[in-house]
This record gives sequence, C-alpha cells and structure tokens, in this order.
Amino acid sequence: MPEGDSVHLLARRLDRSLRGRTLARSDLRVPRLATRDLAGREVLEHATHGKHLLTRFSGGVTLHSHLRMDGSWTVTGAGKRLPRRLLPDVRVVLETTEGPTAWGQKLHDLALVATADESSLVGHLGPDPLRADWDPQEAVRRLLTHPTTPLVSALLDQTNLAGLGNLWVNELAFLVGRSPWTPVGEVDVPVLVDRAATALRHSATVPGAYQVTTGIARRGESHWVAGRARRPCLRCGTTVQVVAELPNDAAHRRTWWCPRCQPGPGPEVRVPSVPR
Repeated sequence: MPEGDSVHLLARRLDRSLRGRTLARSDLRVPRLATRDLAGREVLEHATHGKHLLTRFSGGVTLHSHLRMDGSWTVTGAGKRLPRRLLPDVRVVLETTEGPTAWGQKLHDLALVATADESSLVGHLGPDPLRADWDPQEAVRRLLTHPTTPLVSALLDQTNLAGLGNLWVNELAFLVGRSPWTPVGEVDVPVLVDRAATALRHSATVPGAYQVTTGIARRGESHWVAGRARRPCLRCGTTVQVVAELPNDAAHRRTWWCPRCQPGPGPEVRVPSVPR
C-alpha cells in the first residue's frame, strides 16, 4: 500500500531513469493541464513530502501528484510504450530525448505550480522523517495539540506527521504496546515519534526491509498485526482482532490489534470524526 516509504522509493526509481534528462514530449491528460507543455525542460529531481510526489523541472516548475490507493508510475525504454490495455488509465506521459518514458497511471491531485509555490500544495503537512528538514520536536508538538485523539487517528493525520499510512500506524500501536484507541496524550509521544521515524527510514533505505516490521521477511510473518486478522499473535499467540473502517472517515480506517499485547480501550469508543 502506498505510504511515505513507498513514495520515497518511487522517487528514487524515477530519478535513476529521468534525472538530468530533457523532455522531448509531455502529455498531461487532465482537463485543467491539457494545454500545458513541458517539452524542452530538464528533469531536475523527484522530491517527496509524505505521500506527495513533486517532480521538479528546469525553469522553476513542479508537477505534483498523489498515488492514493491506485496510482502508479511505470518507466519504459526508449521507443517503448505501455500495453494498449493500460493506456486509458494514463494521466501523465513524460518522454525524454532519446531515453526512457515515464507513464503516470490513475494519478490524483495533479497540479502544475511554480517550484517556489510548492507550499501551496504541501505546506499544510506535518514533518516528514524522510526529508532533510525532519523536525521531531514539531511532530511531537502537533500530536499533542489534540491529546484526546485516538493513537491511530492522530498518526494517520498527515498534518501531524507526514508519511504514515494504515499499515504503519497499526504496527506502531503494537510496537508501543497500546490499544489503537488509546488517547495519544496518554502515550510517550517522543518515543512514538522516534520509533515511527526509525521504522519509516529503515523501510525506505535498507534493501529487503520494505514494510517489514517484525524483522522477518517471510510471507505471513512480516507484520505483527496488520493483515493478520484471526491469526495468532506472533508474540503471545492471542488471536489478532480486526474492525472495519467507519464509512467515509479517514481517521477511522480498518484496524488490527492484539487484545493482550495492546491493552486499553476497544473500537466501541470510536466516534465519527468531525473535520477540524
């Protein structure tokens, strides 16, 4: 599932194929950008903030995209195209001069802005452990601004700490030994933030460690609770529980937990979120 580490790895892959190359052709297949042309611009880099991808070009222009749950980027070699069946889902084509072509499929929140104005798109996000400007103290401050917010809901809020998705917040709740619905103010938040940053960096930078939270990469043993409903907890043997998401509520996603390893309130305390 696309989370901050997923997008970071995607950015590095796109950099290896496109960075330093000049575009021969661009095709932005959304109505508001359809007349914009990036041909002749050099691809400078792919930066990320949380789950947001920022493709920066010469001349001070940035293409912003978001994968959400179904977006992707594919790179083909010089003169190659995607299979015909995939073309209806293409939203961005970046063809380089005598080089590879990048195809963005099912991308969301596409925008083209001046690089100096990127903050208009990502300035609301919290600190990101995968960025050079990572500020753990600010992440702690933001998480404690609303101390009664359930632990997993606080971590899912990208304005507190950017880059954690549903897999990571469920695993982090297990790793700190607290119920997912524990008020975040009752948790050792500096320790939580440090563990979150360490886990996300490890996943994004260590070969073979991508989204492995147990230290064991074997199928079925790579996560403590996420995706392990009705299976024995890898630590204590108790049956892992799962509760479905609340409809149309980003703060209450599908949640897994071990009742023995994670004492505290259960899902019965969930209250539908009111947008702040």
